[in-house]
Amino acid sequence: MRIARIIMLCMAATAVAFAEGPSPTPSPSPEPLPSATLRARLSDLTGALSNEGFKSRDRVWSGKVKPGQPQRLAVNLFRGNQYWFCAAMDPEIESPRVTVFGPDGKAIEAARHSEPGLAAAGVTAEATGQYFIEVETSSGPATEFCFVYLFK
Repeated sequence: MRIARIIMLCMAATAVAFAEGPSPTPSPSPEPLPSATLRARLSDLTGALSNEGFKSRDRVWSGKVKPGQPQRLAVNLFRGNQYWFCAAMDPEIESPRVTVFGPDGKAIEAARHSEPGLAAAGVTAEATGQYFIEVETSSGPATEFCFVYLFK
């Protein structure tokens, strides 16, 4: 009998707690984080390459880049594989650039894609080894960037 009273009191308290009027209006969604916006732009670019048989690496790198202070990334590439290195920045950055350096430290000739806030470089590795990728901008304020590479 006592347990039945406790259960009835709990149910009554619950009904009162939820009967306090209409629920509050949800707040508007916050603006997406800059990196989320950049990842979406990067996804659009890499999606086209995926249609050509390229597979994206599991990881997306991000950071800040300032004019005259490029960011560098070391990657291991395999001879004969084709690679695309893609970076997304603020669309107001008109001159982003991705440069690929071989194991000897010299810049490699690459197919390039560039538009405001997006840059990509495509290469075929001539030797297996450690390569270096440089993401840079020549003008504008410091900006966040996202970077990914694809292979085939």
